[in-house]
Amino acid sequence: MTRREAIVATFSIVGRDAQTGDLGVAVQSKFLGVGSVVPWAKAAVGAIATQSYANTSYGPRGLALLADGATPETTLTELTRTDPQAAERQVGIVDAQGRAATFTGSGCYAWAGGRTGPDFAAQGNILVNSETVGDMADTFAQHPEMPLWDRLLAALAAAQKAGGDRRGQQSAALLVVRAEGGYGGFNDRFIDLRVDDHPHPIDELRRIVNLHKLYLFKTDPADLLPLTPDIVHEVQTSLTRAGDYTGPISDTFDEATRAAMNAYVSRENLEERWPLDAGQPTQIDRVVLDYLRTH
Repeated sequence: MTRREAIVATFSIVGRDAQTGDLGVAVQSKFLGVGSVVPWAKAAVGAIATQSYANTSYGPRGLALLADGATPETTLTELTRTDPQAAERQVGIVDAQGRAATFTGSGCYAWAGGRTGPDFAAQGNILVNSETVGDMADTFAQHPEMPLWDRLLAALAAAQKAGGDRRGQQSAALLVVRAEGGYGGFNDRFIDLRVDDHPHPIDELRRIVNLHKLYLFKTDPADLLPLTPDIVHEVQTSLTRAGDYTGPISDTFDEATRAAMNAYVSRENLEERWPLDAGQPTQIDRVVLDYLRTH
């Protein structure tokens, strides 16, 4: 890569959830499609953000080093050791044990720097101020109770509020990996979402993350509600409005109501939250009910 390449003016955070072992990267930049450059992660191995004049080989090479037992610090040393443009690179790494390291080359444009703590590394370049990284790090560190994806997004939003990229906003991405966490369990990409060009990419990223939760997360048992007559009345009314149910509003969840519900759920991609092939249901996911009410 030469200086003729566009600089990835970026702030990012790599993180680990100590409870679940999930690993992830969140990033925002005044750069088109930052998600195609910065985030790299592998379940049970680590997460890496490579930016500034990004060397994308740092992603796969760094993950291979971590998988072979290298620490984040020794991984950084090895990645930069033979790179003639190491002074222009910026990298953050967290491994599956929660160890973290960050590197900011002396040639990165101000403000540039990073910070680490248990389970995270935060870094940025061409920033308005150092508070961008500071608030990003503090927000992540102060909310261990959050699921990793929400925690990473909260950190990203705090960074933007503190100042952000001094060239502005354009794209953002979130990558979270979990063993067999991808679609169908065939890979580890539990969440892999990108906003390539948007005036408010972090807000837009949060919106599509919420859609991902709606469509692909499974029902939380705490959200199951009994199909009482009052709720069945709501369901039948909503399904009638949607055109899937043509029977009477009987407040009884009969076979016609089930068939209409199955048709609605299949069309709206809510299969993860409704038992299409099970016996007569006695409960409904609160999320599905709220969706019915508002669509």
